[in-house]
Amino acid sequence: MSGLGEFLRNRRERLQPEQVGLPSGPGRRQTPGLRREELAVLAGVSVDYYIRLERGRDTRPSPSVLDALARALRLDDDERAHLRALVGTSAGPAPATSPGRPGPVRPALARLLDWVRPTPAYVLNPTSSLLAANPEGVMLLAGIADWPPDERNLVRYVFVHPLARRVFAGWPGMAEDCVAHLRNVPASDPLLATLVGELSRASDEFARLWRHYDVRVKRGARRPFDHPAVGPLTLTSEILTAVDGQRFVTFQADAGSPDQDALALLAPAADLAGPR
Repeated sequence: MSGLGEFLRNRRERLQPEQVGLPSGPGRRQTPGLRREELAVLAGVSVDYYIRLERGRDTRPSPSVLDALARALRLDDDERAHLRALVGTSAGPAPATSPGRPGPVRPALARLLDWVRPTPAYVLNPTSSLLAANPEGVMLLAGIADWPPDERNLVRYVFVHPLARRVFAGWPGMAEDCVAHLRNVPASDPLLATLVGELSRASDEFARLWRHYDVRVKRGARRPFDHPAVGPLTLTSEILTAVDGQRFVTFQADAGSPDQDALALLAPAADLAGPR
């Protein structure tokens, strides 16, 4: 099954007949969600053609067919964008430069890491590896400095590091958002396949969330923390994405709040720890 087919089947099986104005019929349905025939009717395509799409025998549907499928599946904006990206990915070979290797951190982003101190900040690649971080950013993710720099990945930290469930007091929401965002990375990215394989073996929760196939672009959120050095605090993430896929991420405290006071305690500890 192609990536397109996997996504179509996943979303079809999530929809119940009553959600789209169809009768559920007597007795128990053997198929979870909608039948292929029902979705084909809703999208205005032939059943045979829809089956070819879902089984990966046709990976080049027209824009009008994509729009019809998106409407029938009740996709939101992020899911529609993902559907279009899947068709773009399957329409030709992977680009010569892997999307997972966007190159070194651009100097302007590196300078921003210092300018925003003591706000924790990071530069991440599309698969959420830490390309660079300021000292407070390293300190906020307690214990990540124990890993070699090339292993420091936010998603890996959330699912594998023993301190992550404490650091992220709202761990379930953070875990769900990390996996849903990771689904936006093109399937042609070799770093994605490596990371997903590793985390699927290491974490049953990651494997379950990956199969569930939520798709969501991270746009910033309020995150509760319980940091072993400074205690509870709530921070707001802000995310800027560059054209090369690098993301500049900060975790900010409200001005004049106890959370800002707690963040201020990270700065001296980060300076004492030195470069990591």
